[in-house]
Amino acid sequence: MTYTKNLIDFIGHSPTCYHVAENMAMMLTAAGYTELSEAENQPLEAGKGYFVRRNMSSIIAFRMPLDALGGFMICASHDDSPSFKIKDNAELDSPMYVRINAEPYGGMIQGAWLDRPLSVAGKLLVRDGTRMVTKLVNVEKNCLMMPNVAPHMARIKDYNPACDLVPLFGDGSAKGKFYETVAAAAGVKREDILSSDLFLYNREKGYVWGTNDEFFSCPQLDDLQCAYASMVGFLESGASAHTAAVCAVLDNEEVGSTTKQGAASTFLCDTLHRIVYAVGGTESDYMAAVARSMMVSADNAHAVHPNHPEYADPTHKPEMNKGIVIKHNASQKYTTDAVSAAFFEAVCKKAEVPVQYFFNRSDMGGGSTLGNIANTQVSLNTVDIGLPQLAMHSPFETAGTKDTGYFIRALRVFYTASIKADLGGTYEMIFA
Repeated sequence: MTYTKNLIDFIGHSPTCYHVAENMAMMLTAAGYTELSEAENQPLEAGKGYFVRRNMSSIIAFRMPLDALGGFMICASHDDSPSFKIKDNAELDSPMYVRINAEPYGGMIQGAWLDRPLSVAGKLLVRDGTRMVTKLVNVEKNCLMMPNVAPHMARIKDYNPACDLVPLFGDGSAKGKFYETVAAAAGVKREDILSSDLFLYNREKGYVWGTNDEFFSCPQLDDLQCAYASMVGFLESGASAHTAAVCAVLDNEEVGSTTKQGAASTFLCDTLHRIVYAVGGTESDYMAAVARSMMVSADNAHAVHPNHPEYADPTHKPEMNKGIVIKHNASQKYTTDAVSAAFFEAVCKKAEVPVQYFFNRSDMGGGSTLGNIANTQVSLNTVDIGLPQLAMHSPFETAGTKDTGYFIRALRVFYTASIKADLGGTYEMIFA
């Protein structure tokens, strides 16, 4: 339960991907990790920990092995969630109201955003003399809402984002005050804001519930439950003799990952290369290390829905609080195969963590995640896993209070393990 409460608190302080990366950077710094710049070459010391950020929205942390580098044990997740991105020149005014012009980001459950307390957070580029400085901002106030239309007037089933999902900011007296509000929250002058990446977020606080406190509900569980657990498991794991532990939390999964900071970018590939080169390795050494590596692609999974159990595959029915879900898909929307599934099951067995399985019902397409996308840049054995939840892509989602702890426990084992691969499809997983 402690992990669940800490996760709720973490999400409460992480309204956007930028805040997630910043809060994780603070966790790493407090644990003695050193931040690196991609614009510089820096030496790496055996047994020491480092992290690097790209776009201030993706972060990769790694811990060097105590001895010669053999391979990588990587967990990758994402820190973005479906939301609404605020457009420039955002105010839509009329004599009675000021509304904010925003467009959907990711595949959300649109109607679930209505009648909820909303605010705005994100990243500003601010003028500081001759420099442009990045500044995070969070307007910590219930200052927006998307009001529903009463059923007496219309019964809307298909929402049009251009008119049905436009957030209300204030009455006519609020004209011209939106960017003033943002600037004040950031502690800067309005005229010094050069550009921005701002998003709406749900201000509702997470809470534990259920007869036996078995559930909790919170914004952004997809995928901050896995992202937070991966970072905690990384920090709680011990040092390895020959394996570099890597925790990658990447942006833009909800819109396809094809950005400079997404899973389709070179960010992970670049970081792994630079680790190998920093210890005197060659490109051939890099390829050998990747062949002795494994990645866990961690993105939440669908639990069986209480009102619609028929949507689940008839022989695979993941339940909340029953363990980590290994995800399979014949069309390779998930990367799991027999090898990677066997590897991860061995990890969970060693950690004494229960395992479940997810397959889409055969007449349903299902979603995808970052594992197969990341594999186009770094090709290695990868398993797709998730923690079971309800209401995925809603602004308020539900999961089980035990499952975050299960994943952290498994990662403590995973991050210190290593893999030996021989000819003929023979493998050995070695545990510290």
